[in-house]
Amino acid sequence: MIMIRAIVRPEKVNYVLESLMAAGYPSITRFSVVGRGKQRGIKIGEVTYDEIIKELLFAVVQDSDREFVVKTIIKAARTGEKGAFGDGKIFITPVEESYTISSGIRETADGSFEEVAI
Repeated sequence: MIMIRAIVRPEKVNYVLESLMAAGYPSITRFSVVGRGKQRGIKIGEVTYDEIIKELLFAVVQDSDREFVVKTIIKAARTGEKGAFGDGKIFITPVEESYTISSGIRETADGSFEEVAI
């Protein structure tokens, strides 16, 4: 399993969520965040905004789905054909195991499931 973290523009987040849902990936965690990337903020007139509002999306998927999910996010989050500064960033990290609180089921990276004694 892998965790995909995608930082996207707020105006693109609903399109990203709809695209992932349509592709069969409905499980997403969403946070409103602020930060800056390589562009170090944005200057409008005399005012510099060094923290830009973004949305952070988390999804855990099977490693075999990585490329498809990443491409789905990029296609939905990109501004125009070639994209623009501030469109966002995607980070991938391994997930060793996950636990479903309601059922007590543990899923491991190899895809096996077991019920955890409570």
